Amino acid sequence: MSQQDILRRFMFEDVGIRGLWISLSTSWQTARQHQHCAENVQLQLGQALTAVALLSATIKFNGSMILQAQGDGPLKTLVAQATHDRKIRGLIRGSDTVSMGSLQEMFGEGRLVLTVSPANGQPYQGIVPLQGVNLAAALETYFAQSEQLNTRLWLFANETQASGLLLQELPSQLNDKADWERIEMLASTVTEHEMLELDCEELLFRLFNEEKVRLFDAEPVEFDCSCSRIKIENALRMLGRQELESVLQERAQIEVNCEFCNKYYRFDRIDVEQILRSGKNISTDAQTRH
Repeated sequence: MSQQDILRRFMFEDVGIRGLWISLSTSWQTARQHQHCAENVQLQLGQALTAVALLSATIKFNGSMILQAQGDGPLKTLVAQATHDRKIRGLIRGSDTVSMGSLQEMFGEGRLVLTVSPANGQPYQGIVPLQGVNLAAALETYFAQSEQLNTRLWLFANETQASGLLLQELPSQLNDKADWERIEMLASTVTEHEMLELDCEELLFRLFNEEKVRLFDAEPVEFDCSCSRIKIENALRMLGRQELESVLQERAQIEVNCEFCNKYYRFDRIDVEQILRSGKNISTDAQTRH
């Protein structure tokens, strides 16, 4: 299997520590081509996509995990989503010019929210202030406060590649503090070049060649947007006749744009009337375009 667009799990056999490594190429480039913002801003989305894919792989569930950062600074909104079967999508919104710096310098006052939405069950979320030198630092704070598990993250992205590394103590293990400190120290020597250029085996050997590391099979990751005409119809129906009629008085049709994949959905008066009268979905995609 290609070393691009995959997630790999690994475990230190002699200590209670697990790890995950991810590399995104085609999926990352597909996600960023739908975002119309400065290149340096897009790289924040690349880090977020690797992060949410890694974090979603640390729990057993059927559904999706959403990472959302919102603030009042130059960067307004960052959303990244990953499903249990490794489908990712994301968006980022902000000013035309954003100077890179700490999270507070980029986002201003804000918060970081992690939401897990199981297919069957109630969503649950954790919230921490949007503080730290980067997204990895904010997420490490989240795990320290919410999960009380030693967790370290390294996240990198450039124009063509995004990659991430996660180390985490196993909750069921009584870990030796010295073991965690040793593994963490070794991992902290990793460079951006190594993360973006080396495959998983090379990277783990370079970092942990004196440790007993068991590497598991690769899991494919891909960009996939879950928007659909049926979902949009259901959302329009919830708005009600009065709201939809008000929109149609101003324009000939209702247009909805998916911010994740840039797909447009159009509904004219006949479509809207059918949605409202029948309560049934008009599932034809004839009026959908990229």
